[in-house]
Amino acid sequence: MKKTLIILLGLCCFFANAQKLDNALLWKISGNGLKKPSYLFGTIHITCDATLDKNVLNALDATDQLYLELDMDDPNMQAEMMSGIMMKDGVTMSSLLSAEDFKMVDEFVTANTGMPLSLMNKFKPFLVTAMLYPKMLNCPPQSLEESLMAETKKQNEEVYGLETFQEQFDVFDAIPYKDQMQDLVNSAKDNMASDKEEFLKMLDMYNAKDLNKLYELINESESKTTSHNDVLLVNRNKNWIPKIEKTAKEKPTFFGVGAGHLAGENGVILLLRKKGYIVEAVK
Repeated sequence: MKKTLIILLGLCCFFANAQKLDNALLWKISGNGLKKPSYLFGTIHITCDATLDKNVLNALDATDQLYLELDMDDPNMQAEMMSGIMMKDGVTMSSLLSAEDFKMVDEFVTANTGMPLSLMNKFKPFLVTAMLYPKMLNCPPQSLEESLMAETKKQNEEVYGLETFQEQFDVFDAIPYKDQMQDLVNSAKDNMASDKEEFLKMLDMYNAKDLNKLYELINESESKTTSHNDVLLVNRNKNWIPKIEKTAKEKPTFFGVGAGHLAGENGVILLLRKKGYIVEAVK
C-alpha cells in the first residue's frame, strides 16, 4: 500500500511538472503528419519595445503566412468593428450605473481619452477599457502584431485571422456587461493605479518569457472581466485548435496570439500536444 502511494505521488508530481512550460514565447509545432514545422508565438497587445528578435524573424522566414487572432489588415475591418461595438438589447452604460458612478466614470474617461462617455454610452464597456490601455505604460505604446504584419508584408505574404471580428465581439456579449462596467468603475475610482500595477507585473513576466507566472497572474486577477476565463480564453483556445491544425497541414504558418492563451491545461500548447503534435520551445 505504501509503495502504491509513493508511485501515485510520483505520477502526480510528474504530471504537475509536465504542465509547466519552458520560459519561451516562440514554439515550434511539428510531427503528427506535418511536412514542415509551423510556429506559435505569444504576443502582448501593447508594449514598450515591439522589436522582433532573431528567432522570431527566422521563424517568419521559414513560414509562408501569418495568422493572428484577427485579420488586422482586412479592408473591411472598420465596418466590421462598427457593427459589433454596441451592446445588445438597447443596454447603455448609464443604465448599468447609478447617476453618481456614471458621472465619476464619465469624468475619468473624458480626462484620459478626450471623449465624453455619453458619446460611447452604447459601447461594450470592455472596449472603453481597451482605449485606456496605452495609459498603463510609462512609454509610447508599440504593437507586436504590427511588427509581425510589417515583416510579413516585406516577404509579400498574407495575413489572416483565427477568428472574425464578430466572433471576438461575441465574447464580450457573453461576458456580462455589468461585470465589464464594474471594471471601468474600479479603474475610475483609483485612476487606474491597480490596473497599472497589474499590467506592469504582466509586462515583466512577459519580458521574462515566463508563461507559467503570466497565466497564474491572469487567473488571480481581481478583474471581473478576466474572471470569465472560460469565455475569454478556454473556449476560444479550443475553437482555434482545428483551425491551427488545418492551416498548418496546408502550409507552414506563423501563428501569433496573446501569450495568455498559451499556458495552462486548456492552453494552446497543451491542447496541440494532446492532439499528437510536438510543441517545443525555441530558445
